[in-house]
Amino acid sequence: MSTDTIPPMGERQSPTVRRRRLARELRKMREAAGMTTAAVTRQLGWAAGRVNHLESGRHGTDPSALRDLMRIYEVTDPERIEAVLALGRQSRQRGWWHTYNDVLDGDYLGFEAEASTISVYQPSVIPGLLQTPEYAARSARASGAVTEKDIERVVAVREKRQEVLVEGIELLAVLDENALMRLVHTSDIAHEQLARLITIAEAVNGITIQVLPVSAGLHAAMGGGFVILDYADAADPSLVYLEGRTGGTFLEKPEELEDYRRVFASLMRSALSEEESIRSIKQFQEEGRRGVS
Repeated sequence: MSTDTIPPMGERQSPTVRRRRLARELRKMREAAGMTTAAVTRQLGWAAGRVNHLESGRHGTDPSALRDLMRIYEVTDPERIEAVLALGRQSRQRGWWHTYNDVLDGDYLGFEAEASTISVYQPSVIPGLLQTPEYAARSARASGAVTEKDIERVVAVREKRQEVLVEGIELLAVLDENALMRLVHTSDIAHEQLARLITIAEAVNGITIQVLPVSAGLHAAMGGGFVILDYADAADPSLVYLEGRTGGTFLEKPEELEDYRRVFASLMRSALSEEESIRSIKQFQEEGRRGVS
């Protein structure tokens, strides 16, 4: 499948982010009304767990359910009622990534789609937003996480995600030198991937690429890679995403976010400067041209 078949991203308004915002608003209204989830469930005659599901952002809901909730919460402000209903409508839409949930984490794609700042550390691979199609295909194939027939779909989604790089987001990427070393030993795709990193680092505003050298020794993220997603609207709190082989984990507690921000700041301090990082990537590119033993 080519990327031409994927719908446009539009104004980067993500149903996933809107569903999370709606969940927070519903919880806030219930708490302001002094009601427990059990009391709401009894009063509306709903199935057990439905309120919790709505407040966790796992499911959208229909307008009648939202009106019922606002009625028992005694929300009467017309503007607030319409704002909540609008969030409900937006949360029920489907992002372009919906049909690709079988090959990539759709929840993550939904949260990434509207982020204003993305901070990523990867210990072994080039981050997806910086990958060439050839690298994306080879890494997906090497992981064995998807079937051969899905490789083209993985590549299509990776290319679509990269549209955010020209839409004014800020990307802070710390690449472990090990990922570059592995790349050089894959000579048929190395030159193009390294050239892409250099081009983006030198030419794209808002993109910072730093290389964490092996010589930095032990560091604060020895446990693995992670992504921090920040949003322009204060109504959308930041998230940390930890990717696993069979799924990912989202962290959003303030203390968790603060911890990962400290870790990322430490990585940036230990990494080469932007200029030194570009020189390092160019050196790996030259090694690739000469061939490595």
